[in-house]
Order: sequence, then structure tokens, then C-alpha cells
Amino acid sequence: MLLVLLALILAMGATVALQKAFTPKFGLDLAGGTTVTLTPVTLDGKAPPEESLNRAVDIIRARVNGTGISDSEVAKANDNIVIQIPGVGQAEALKLIATTAEMRFRQVLAVAPAKMQPQAVATTPAAPTPAGTQSAAPSKGPGTSATPAGRALSSALTAPSPSASPAARAGHRSGARAGAKSTGKTEAGASPSPTQSPQPADDDPLAGQDTSGIDPAMITKFREIDCTANDHGQGAQDDPNTQMVACSDDKSARYILDKAAVQGSEISSAAAGLRQDTGEWVVNLSFKSRGATQWADLTGKAFNSQPPRNQLAVVLDGLVISAPVANGRITGGNTEISGGFTQATATELADQLKYGALPLKFKQGSVETVSSTLGQDQLRGGLISGALGLLVVVIYLLLYYRGLGLIGVASLGVATIVTYLTVAVLSQNAGFRLSLPHIIGLVVSIGITADSFIVYFERVRDEIKEGHRTLRSAVEVAWRRARRTILVADAVMFIAAVVLYFLAVGGVAGFAFAMGLTTLIDVVVVFMFTKPLMTIAARLRFFAKGHKLSGLDAERMSRTGSAEQTLQEA
Repeated sequence: MLLVLLALILAMGATVALQKAFTPKFGLDLAGGTTVTLTPVTLDGKAPPEESLNRAVDIIRARVNGTGISDSEVAKANDNIVIQIPGVGQAEALKLIATTAEMRFRQVLAVAPAKMQPQAVATTPAAPTPAGTQSAAPSKGPGTSATPAGRALSSALTAPSPSASPAARAGHRSGARAGAKSTGKTEAGASPSPTQSPQPADDDPLAGQDTSGIDPAMITKFREIDCTANDHGQGAQDDPNTQMVACSDDKSARYILDKAAVQGSEISSAAAGLRQDTGEWVVNLSFKSRGATQWADLTGKAFNSQPPRNQLAVVLDGLVISAPVANGRITGGNTEISGGFTQATATELADQLKYGALPLKFKQGSVETVSSTLGQDQLRGGLISGALGLLVVVIYLLLYYRGLGLIGVASLGVATIVTYLTVAVLSQNAGFRLSLPHIIGLVVSIGITADSFIVYFERVRDEIKEGHRTLRSAVEVAWRRARRTILVADAVMFIAAVVLYFLAVGGVAGFAFAMGLTTLIDVVVVFMFTKPLMTIAARLRFFAKGHKLSGLDAERMSRTGSAEQTLQEA
């Protein structure tokens, strides 16, 4: 057990060293941060429904503090929502707060460059338009460049296995890499020839394209829209039951899109992960049963259409983030999106899809920076309190238990090391931020951890006082009886922490998380360090012969002569 614990500590230490995460990230009260006020915008200008506002609060809280350990706080203030985010310069987090984040999948009906330039069309060689196809061979080069939001997606849907035929690629980014593939089945058919869409012959962006079935109002809007403008449609709450005109998120193309065939609500799960064969970051989508059917119908319809209607637009927050070409009718309900992701950007998109859309549209009211001056004093005070508490417990253990107290002190030291490494790893990899409630929970846990040692030590003494056992047998029998008490006590504490964590928010949830974490660490240390160390100590003459400084001497144990003889025989 000692070797297993040592391996665990070394592994966590190596992780901290490799990631250079020697100092945990601090929460809002210790490191300062940003406070954002969001004001809801309604069509009639009236106050938003209370139910919609409460749902918006829950969704925003899930986005900025989905695990409950990042120390972000979300609260209502009359009809406004106030968000406090730890750290300074949280631009990506601020964008995540207000975005609608509803993904819709639509068939492309028409496509053109963001803004027509007739002279360039007439005098320069025709470059591939956003509807043009690229090489069918899998790309080995780098993925697409990051979007303004730091997000990149692939522009192709491929077959579910490496042995399947390579997919043709197209999208509004040149050089996009294939990678969004279905893990279900792809029903192949007669593939439409991957030809270029007709180039416009004049200023009309729809010249040479099929406009049948397109709403005339959409055609007018498509001809007038300028997707190179700063306000190019981001944040628009589109109607899934109507056609729409949208820009690409990199401002390179404009689209006329059909009604939404699959909505974001049909996504059952979204998670960032590494693709095993290439090691690149991807976002894995899984559809619900109805969504899987709709997805199969959409890919089948697009596959049997001519360019650019063989493209599927992925619309997020009113913008087309990808327009892949369908290579078959994809069934199975599982899809993988790839193309130039980093861990951060893949996780960002997965979180947006996972936590859903806001029921209201918001405008940013104010953004303020929160100072951390007072937080440093509070942090210093909390650390001093923890050090004093630990010192008092150490003194008590040494005075009362003497030699046994050294085992208790060593156990506290190991628990402190494991706690520090755990906090550092969680801070770097799970968004954990250390706040004052967390520090309070860690300080209180010192007593809980020491209590487990005391229960075991007293049980050992009781066995020896009975005068029927050697020290070795007393340690083993006492452990079988004491561990029940330790497990029950820790189970009660852990259940209380879990209940408090899920029912509370903000600082109280942080306190509960710290309590639950240290309770688990207490169990690990007692079972994997304290007990094995006691077994080793029982073999030492210092403890086995009842030395007066061992904590097991005859005078301290108040034993009868028979009991003393038993210990001497050990």
C-alpha cells in the first residue's frame, strides 16, 4: 500500500511539474476578476418572464461554472443578470455568456463570396468559390486557421472507417482539412460529380445558381448583405422554420440556407476528445433518436443534390461555422467534427453545445474589473489560520500520544502533500479555483483527518489494556474494528458534502467541494499510509517493549500486571 501511495504521489507530482502548475489558480475573492451585467432584450420592451430569466441564470451558471469549482458566480439583480468571473481578461468566457449557442444544421441553397467584386471576377483567374471542392485525399497538413473566436471546424464528412473511400472536401475556408466523420453507417450511392459551381458572369451573386424553391425575400436580402461588415449577423436568433441568409464566421462567404433540418436540441451529448489515429482534437456529437433520423435524412438529401446544395451548413449563433459536403446518407447518430482544434477551442464548442441556448437575448450592460487587493490579505490570513491549526494538532498529538503521535504527524504531512497536489492538478485541468470557502473547508478538514488517526490509536490502546493480545495482534484487531468507525464517519461527512454541493451555489458549494475532497483524501491516507505504518511500528522494539516515550508504556496505559506481561512477551 505504501508503494502504491508513493507511486500516486510521484505521478501527481510529475503532472504538476510537467504542466508547471506549482501554484493553484485563485478565485474571485483572492485574484480579482470581471463583473458583467447582462440586460434582457424583449420584442415588446416589457420585463422578461420570470421563468425565462431563471432558466437563463441556470444556463449561464452551467456555462461559466459547470463543475461548480471555478468560483464563478451568477445571480439575478431585478431584471438583470450579474456574472462574476475570476481572473482578468476573460474575453472568451464573456463571449460564452451571451451567445445563443444554438446549433442548427441546414442545407445550403446558394452561396457566394462575402462581397462581390466584379472587376476581380472579370480579370483574374477563377479561384474556387466557397462551394468548390478540394482534393479527395485525406489532408496531412495543418488544419484550418482559427476563427475570430479561436474556433475552427472541418469542412468535410467522411466515411466511418479508415478503409472507406476518402471524402471530398468543401467549405468556406480554403485548405480545410477533412475530419468530421460519422461513427455510424454511411449509405453510399451514385455520387454527384464534384464539379465547380458556375462562376457568376456579372454583379449578381446568384448568377448561374439554381434559385428554385428559394423565398424571394431571401434572394433580395442575399444580394444586399455585406458579410465583410463588423456586424455580420452574429447573435441573430434565427427562426428554424424559415429559410435564412447567413454569413460565414470568418466573413469570407454568404449563404442562403433552407429551413433547419436538425436543431441543437436533438444533440444528446457533445464532448471534446483526441482522435486516436491522428492525435488531433475533435468534438464528438451524438444525436437523440429523432435527431439521428433527421440527420440521416438531411445528409441523404444533400448527397443527391448538385453543388452547392450538396453542402450542409452548420449554423451557430447566427453564423455558418462550417459548410461540409455530404458524401452519403449518414446513419447511426454519431458525428465527429474536426479541423484545427486546440484543446481549449474544442472544449469551448463542446460546452456551448452541451449547455444549450439562452431563452432570451441579452445586451451587455456593463463590464467592471474587481480588485484583488483585499483578497491577498484574506489569503494570507487563511494560510496563517491553517498553519496555526495544523501546529496545534501536531502539538496535541505529540504531547498525548508521544511516539504514536509521530505516526499521526507523518500522516498529516502526507495528507497535506496529497491535498496540495490534487488542488494543483484540478486547478490546471478542471478549472478549479481556490477561494476562501475552499481554504476554510481545507482548514476544517485538518480536524477530520486527525480524528481518524485518534480513533485508530485509541482502538489499539483498548486492545492492549485488555491484556490479552500482543502489540502486533492488537494493531490488526484494532484496525478491523476502527476502520468501520472511520468509514462510517467519513461516509456521513462525504454525503453531507455532496448534498450541500448540489443544493448550494457560490461559496457554500465551494466549501462543500473542499470538504468532500479532503474526506476522500482522508480515507486514502488512513488506508494506504497510517495502517501500513502502524504495522511496521508494531515490529519495532521501541513500541513493542512499551518504551515510556512510545505512547504505549505501562504507566500511560494503566494496565494490570497481567497486561504488562503480555506486552513484554510481544
